[in-house]
Amino acid sequence: MTITLCCCALLLMLALARALPGSAAEPAAGIQPDLKDHPYGPNPRHVLDLYKAPSTSPTPLVVFIHGGGFLKGDKTVVHKKLELARLLQAGISCASINYRFSSEAICPASMQDGARAVQYLRGKAGEWNLDPERFACSGGSAGAGISMWIGFRDDQADPRSADPVARASTRLACVAVFEGQCSYDPRWIKDHLPEDSYLNGALPKLFGIRPDEILNPPAEKARLMEESAALNLVSASAPPTYLVYSRSLEDPKGDIHHPNHGKHLKAKMDRLGVECVLVTEDNRARMETLADFLIRQLKGTQG
Repeated sequence: MTITLCCCALLLMLALARALPGSAAEPAAGIQPDLKDHPYGPNPRHVLDLYKAPSTSPTPLVVFIHGGGFLKGDKTVVHKKLELARLLQAGISCASINYRFSSEAICPASMQDGARAVQYLRGKAGEWNLDPERFACSGGSAGAGISMWIGFRDDQADPRSADPVARASTRLACVAVFEGQCSYDPRWIKDHLPEDSYLNGALPKLFGIRPDEILNPPAEKARLMEESAALNLVSASAPPTYLVYSRSLEDPKGDIHHPNHGKHLKAKMDRLGVECVLVTEDNRARMETLADFLIRQLKGTQG
């Protein structure tokens, strides 16, 4: 009995340790950034952490963008969301960024922030031993949407800008995201996702509209919804993309993260002849992981 009670107590202590902020699991393996809260723009949210892979030659870079409905979240979740130690071991550096929330500036401000971070990091490539030709974006939910917005748009470099950051390229070698939305347009979501997925409370705030306007938005907001959708932005010049979801395509429950997003995006990318790996609960056991994909695309190996 005593031994049993001791074992139970030990298991409870371990469980609590894993759950508590700042426990050994957070940050993962005690990995600390080489640069912390480094500014990439003028706003207080324009900061990044950089984790540099040890290398004598320039390394690829994954820019991680956190989720949170465009309303919350922080760059430190990179430790929980990416296989950071594995990527660094494979010779891939990582940057994790913060960006403005829609409570401060509506769409596409957060997406523009993500693009600026890519441009800033590319401008620092020589100083920070990064390979500017091998940049990727990764993130979940809102971070996935920002990553795809950057990756699928035409290069946003402005060679005539007085700002040297704005003159840098936004092009990506690949995109690897989880629980990503191919559209934030509530009208599209209502037609393509089950149940009442379109009623997600973050969507009116993202576009600066009233909840009763989501299915009949003003014309300028409708354009904004359409222009922010990865499904509308993707073209034959898009980079290889990895999409992973925690649920089955057959799941009837409504949710803004439903893998139908990935199904529709993959179908379009397949038609365009662009590599798109779609992973769901249905096929996960036989598919490569997100880290596998990044290493294959950025290093040409499985790591």
